Amino acid sequence: MSGKRILVVDDDSSLRSVMKMQLEEAGYQVTLAADGAEAYDLIHETCPQLVISDLKMPTSGLELMRRIAEGDIQPTLIIVTAFGTVETAVEAMKLGAYDYVTKPLDFEELVLVVHRAMERQTLLDEVRNLRSALDERYGFEGIVGRAKVFLRVLDQASRVAQRDTTVLIQGETGTGKELMARAIHQNSPRKSKPFVTINCGSIPKELVESELFGYTRGAFTGANATRPGKIELADGGTLFLDEVGELPLDAQVKLLRVLQQGEIAKIGAAEAQKVDVRVVTATHRNLQAMIEDGTFREDLYYRLAVVPLLLPPLRERREDIPELVKHLFSKAKQRHGMKDVELSSEVVQHLARYRWPGNVRELENVLERMLVLSSSNMVTEADLPEEIRRVPADNSFWIDLPEEGVSLEAVERELIMRALEQAKGNQTKAAKYLDISRRTLIYRMEKYGLTQE
Repeated sequence: MSGKRILVVDDDSSLRSVMKMQLEEAGYQVTLAADGAEAYDLIHETCPQLVISDLKMPTSGLELMRRIAEGDIQPTLIIVTAFGTVETAVEAMKLGAYDYVTKPLDFEELVLVVHRAMERQTLLDEVRNLRSALDERYGFEGIVGRAKVFLRVLDQASRVAQRDTTVLIQGETGTGKELMARAIHQNSPRKSKPFVTINCGSIPKELVESELFGYTRGAFTGANATRPGKIELADGGTLFLDEVGELPLDAQVKLLRVLQQGEIAKIGAAEAQKVDVRVVTATHRNLQAMIEDGTFREDLYYRLAVVPLLLPPLRERREDIPELVKHLFSKAKQRHGMKDVELSSEVVQHLARYRWPGNVRELENVLERMLVLSSSNMVTEADLPEEIRRVPADNSFWIDLPEEGVSLEAVERELIMRALEQAKGNQTKAAKYLDISRRTLIYRMEKYGLTQE
């Protein structure tokens, strides 16, 4: 128990000294204060895990508790009083005291109470550290990227996180939709509650309903026990439906009921039950086109897309690639215990020129592959995958034609975007670079939704 700090507060100097001696023999570090005012100053100097305070003294123990409750440092509190009435005990508990002991003190009892209180405080510290780690990993500050188009989405996400509304995250595969959903949850009032993920595309259609809504015992053959669904498990927290476009139509109807009425009906249940969940969804598919095809409900779409967020592909935020490379390569080195391996500057330049059809996920996989296959402490151009190594070093015009074909409109959009990027947004220079008129450029920018601020 070495290193566990206790602050003892009592206006009786002899009792303070005896308590200090007893607690130090039990293995604790003890600081003394004669009243609540002195104790409050010492709390900020010593940051104790536990405060043992008398009730009746100048700047009383209850007043000290009130001041602690309003501060940033939150130690566990034990009250010592000769006035061990129910009323004072209740008041102390309401203000956050863990326990109380009465005078004259039984020091063996005191040490036992202190041991239990310290175990509680250790658990609380672990929970705080875990939450801090989650904030760092999944908070918006942990998402790497400074491109204007990306920061705009990040700003929208940070604002909507505080509002209890549905969010639809759209973007190509590998753009980080689940990471964004987790960040929204982690920065919301629901952060202490569950974040439950379900990939709608990975569940057989016949099992979707039971997976989402659960079932009762005997609802069907093999249902030997009542089982909660993912929506019920997310009660109070956030339900993240990845690839929501794969959800069958009959399940879409039931999901709409959850959003409209806040209730679910287990398979086999006679009555519906209330649930309180925030729904965040994601997809790489065009849901509006699916509505026209009759494969996605229009009413559900508008309930899900109260706040739509469109994550840009990595090729539209090339200025972020060097920072992402550094971040992802550092994570991979730590994961594999290869902290001495470095990337050459030539490799980083090659990575920044590649178009990354698989986006951030592909970049992460390529970096890990080069790391684990490296034969020295320096990853060089020779370690690059062939498709990346073939990108011209002079950044001249180059397109990698995929075997499955390519959209001409997508290529044209990319060329216009790259020309504007090279011209730093100057439309006249971009039009000249593409050998078209500025009017034609503006027309095609509007056609592809490439508006500029």
